[in-house]
Amino acid sequence: MSIWIFLLSVVVISMSGVLMPGPITAITVAQGNRKLWAGSLIALGHGVVEFPLMALIYFGVGMLFQRMSAKVIIGILGGGVLLWMAIEMLRNYRRAEVMKEERKLGSFVAGILLTATNPYFLIWWATVGASLILRSIEFGMIGLILMAVVHWSCDLAWCQLLSWLSFQGARFFGKRLQMAVFILSGLAMLYFGLYFITDAVVRLV
Repeated sequence: MSIWIFLLSVVVISMSGVLMPGPITAITVAQGNRKLWAGSLIALGHGVVEFPLMALIYFGVGMLFQRMSAKVIIGILGGGVLLWMAIEMLRNYRRAEVMKEERKLGSFVAGILLTATNPYFLIWWATVGASLILRSIEFGMIGLILMAVVHWSCDLAWCQLLSWLSFQGARFFGKRLQMAVFILSGLAMLYFGLYFITDAVVRLV
């Protein structure tokens, strides 16, 4: 397999994960409603967690994320963060604003938080992502670097597209659309938060 065919497979496999609805999708749409470049900032925050995680998996630490105890802890913590953000979004939907604390965090830090506390993101990298890393090693260090950049570029492109679409919609349709986006995003975050916590508790039983 040539490195170009490998990188094409990275794009296809990466998009299968990127296009799945999740907390990052919800917060990108909500923040993109007010800020055109929110998606890029969220993707940068996502990369702050993702690139070091790729390095850890390369050095064999990724297996830790497959342990039951790690899944439970990450699930409960991640669910808690999502519930907190969901409640605040739903409380403030009439103003289409987030609370002061969340405004201080901004899109960049929201990308870091929602990435680091998403158990399925970590599990994806410990399984599917790990297989990509192993295949990239066949092409040397340049293969690993190119794989990481190509994968993250898929995240960046998708997040910025969502942000742009949300921002354009807010410009053309005004306050009502902003309120609708906040309600839908808040409900999505609420669902994922409850799902993460429930899944973690079930693992304990």
